[in-house]
Amino acid sequence: MDTNLKILLCEDDENLGLLLREFLQAKGFNADLCKDGEIGYKTFLKNKYDLCVLDVMMPKKDGFTLAQEIRNVNSEVPIMFLTAKSIKEDVLQGFKIGADDYITKPFSMEELVMRINAVLRRVQGKRDKEVTLYRIGKFTFDTQKQVLIANDSTTKLTTKESELLTLLCEHLNDVLERNYALKTIWVDDNYFNARSMDVYITKLRKLLKQDPDIEIINIHGKGYKLIAPGGASN
Repeated sequence: MDTNLKILLCEDDENLGLLLREFLQAKGFNADLCKDGEIGYKTFLKNKYDLCVLDVMMPKKDGFTLAQEIRNVNSEVPIMFLTAKSIKEDVLQGFKIGADDYITKPFSMEELVMRINAVLRRVQGKRDKEVTLYRIGKFTFDTQKQVLIANDSTTKLTTKESELLTLLCEHLNDVLERNYALKTIWVDDNYFNARSMDVYITKLRKLLKQDPDIEIINIHGKGYKLIAPGGASN
């Protein structure tokens, strides 16, 4: 993993924040620590980051609000949440915003670094792929720019939406196995990630409903199938 990667770390617990920053720097990352969401947003706008690690419960601006604002200006930067609660509504809200992962306190520093590396590997792997355009009915999907184009309208997708649509396109008119998709995009096929994937499937259905020839159907006990005229073109 590239050790010059820059991380925005937002954590209002000063002791934990300093510990995390020190540990990340010891692992070769360049980490900026912010003590609340307002400072975090201002800092994000001034610098270029490879990853954001955001505590959910912060004063002035919570992690979800901050993530939404970051997503409004940058739909691609990976976002991880630190949450003191493993309440599934919190986790699902984070994924709806476009989070790439979350970790529940208390956690080990080593686990955090492992998860950071996994997220960065996924993002880098996607960037390294050959540029591919998929034709899906009347849509053109550019996997590198993460945009869905139909007629004169262009929709920017989040990283997760783009990764899931890419897998569906790779299995066009064939079954995309649920566990394969979960392990490819979310690494772990646990309950929260499975629910999160359902949320993203619903979002993709809404985006594609302009074309009546396109459908994402549930294959009971197996996964999903994207039914559409089209294919890949480089």
